[in-house]
Amino acid sequence: MITQRAQAILLVAGLAVLGSSAGAGPIETACNRSGREAANRSLCRCIQNVADQTLKGHDQRRAAKLFGNPELAHKTWISKSRADDTFWDRYEAFSNQAQSFCTQG
Repeated sequence: MITQRAQAILLVAGLAVLGSSAGAGPIETACNRSGREAANRSLCRCIQNVADQTLKGHDQRRAAKLFGNPELAHKTWISKSRADDTFWDRYEAFSNQAQSFCTQG
């Protein structure tokens, strides 16, 4: 028999899990909306998890814009701006880690 205290703890833990997964992050949203054949909910969620580990919020929002805009990605990549270069280094590290972690199998 589960005590009321244990039930309350389980309820709070369940709500925490639901709350953390209910709102997709910017990378996951952009991935799901990308229309790419390989994109699926599981892969996009994995990529978001890697982004959460490697990119700050502003970098995630900026990276999400690159999903649907290859021209912007190219402009950022060839930019001579120091800020663009440092962002691209972080984005590339994230991308490599996401590819390694999320495409195993």
